[in-house]
Amino acid sequence: MAIPVKLQVFEGPLDLLLHLIEKNKIDIYDIPIVEITKQYLEYIKNMEREDLNVVSEFLLMAATLLDIKCKMLLPKEVDEVGEEEDPRQELVEQLLQYKMYRYFSYALKERQEDGASVLYKNPTVPPEVEAYVEPIDVGALLSELTLSKLNQIFQDVMKRREDKVDPIRSRFGKIEKESVPLSDKLIYVERFAKKHSRFSFRQLLEKQKTKMHVVVTFLAILELMKVGMIKAKQDEHCGDILINLMV
Repeated sequence: MAIPVKLQVFEGPLDLLLHLIEKNKIDIYDIPIVEITKQYLEYIKNMEREDLNVVSEFLLMAATLLDIKCKMLLPKEVDEVGEEEDPRQELVEQLLQYKMYRYFSYALKERQEDGASVLYKNPTVPPEVEAYVEPIDVGALLSELTLSKLNQIFQDVMKRREDKVDPIRSRFGKIEKESVPLSDKLIYVERFAKKHSRFSFRQLLEKQKTKMHVVVTFLAILELMKVGMIKAKQDEHCGDILINLMV
């Protein structure tokens, strides 16, 4: 007759491995892989789980342990730096990370339990108490006030105000956005073309006041060329652009 074995429920294969390491008081950085693998296989051998996905996770870890066990029996590999590689290194890093997250979960659970035991009561202050305003005796407040003290208070307030002012940015002027409508510039260029019939692009731009006027004037030239009112040509490289009225 088989003896029933009651196993502790583990969250996953890493949880089981940590349990075995702590139970045997093993240094996590120097895991005796043969003994741990043997104990691990004994645990999963007695598992009775209906969830195949969970069982597969434990079996995958068992295969990993067996793979590490085989690598431990073979000559050690050397990395690029020339140091011997430990087949257990990756497993140790996973265990350390899992252990850290587990401790974090314990701390959060304790905070949740502490928070559940704290009760808060809504304020029940009578309206007459909330509406109460402590009377102020203006005479008592001003009894020891002198012109000298008033001047000192004024100087302190002004000093705090000066400290808040940026000595550089406070001197900046306000930059107004210049608005140059394209429709107005189209009328201007059209009248200029009808008056001069033939002119250079430079001659037209010299009469503009700002960069924004120059840009919008250039756009107006392109628009009038598009509709066939004017025609522009350049006889030589970097020479003046000559504009002729076509209409």
